[in-house]
Amino acid sequence: MRQNHTAVTTFILVGFMDHPELQVPLFILFLLIYVTTLVGNISIIILTKIDAQLHTPMYFFLRNLSIVDIGLSTTIAPMLLTTFVAENTSISLIGCAVQFFFFAVFVTTEGCLLSVMAYDRYTAICNPLLYFAVMSKKLCTTLVVVAYACGFTSSILQTMFIFSLNFCNTNIINHFFCDVPPMLKLSCSDIHITHNVHFILSTAIALTTFLIVLISYIAIVFAILRIQSAQGRFKAFSTCASHLTTITIFFGTIIFMYIRPGSSFSMDQDKIASVFYSLVISLLNPLIYSLRNKDVKNAVSRMVDKMTFLK
Repeated sequence: MRQNHTAVTTFILVGFMDHPELQVPLFILFLLIYVTTLVGNISIIILTKIDAQLHTPMYFFLRNLSIVDIGLSTTIAPMLLTTFVAENTSISLIGCAVQFFFFAVFVTTEGCLLSVMAYDRYTAICNPLLYFAVMSKKLCTTLVVVAYACGFTSSILQTMFIFSLNFCNTNIINHFFCDVPPMLKLSCSDIHITHNVHFILSTAIALTTFLIVLISYIAIVFAILRIQSAQGRFKAFSTCASHLTTITIFFGTIIFMYIRPGSSFSMDQDKIASVFYSLVISLLNPLIYSLRNKDVKNAVSRMVDKMTFLK
């Protein structure tokens, strides 16, 4: 028999946590995270653009990573903040599709850029004399374009499959944004094909980028071990420490979220994991790369000196 279903055109986001006493502290916390993310990443973009000594492949990739981080956090944070202060946090079906589309674009591009940056570190440490010859401006631009292309291609395919499903009966999304697992739970269509497409795309992209990172760092470790002086080994490793911190958090939470059977989803765990790869990483990137990076500190010092001189 055909069942009668009422098509859903508007969704209600439950939010991050259903504890009224924590709403205000969490709102303040996530607002601070978002503002700090914007200030930090915009600062990295400006600094790497105006300081001639930061016009290198590494900082070109870092600038694009900051652009992606701003896009990713802006896609998620405003709606998350709204769930803490609004009584009824609704989002239209089209709005949900748009939010997911940009989320998928930015999170996929971020993973691709992190793998590109791993290759950049591999080239700098394993082939230092040929570094600028290999990492030419043309190659760097091509790698960034490919990263964005992967993000848009994956996002278009996933958005088409997910939002061609029928959503009915309940319109409550047990999450703070329109992510794949909670959306699939609301569908009254057969989600088998959509889930497989999502799983295959997520697995292919995550494993490919992760393997590039892994192979690059295996080669880097062997190259560092061949360095005779302890000071030389420390200096070589320190250039990778910031990137290693970022990829550990990013790929760890991504693999936990998406590369696993659909039956193992737990919304409470997923919300915490989602905060890490959608907001915390975007916050940490400018902090990690500035606080641990001598070149960035020197660039800040030069910029401050110029501003002081102009006064």
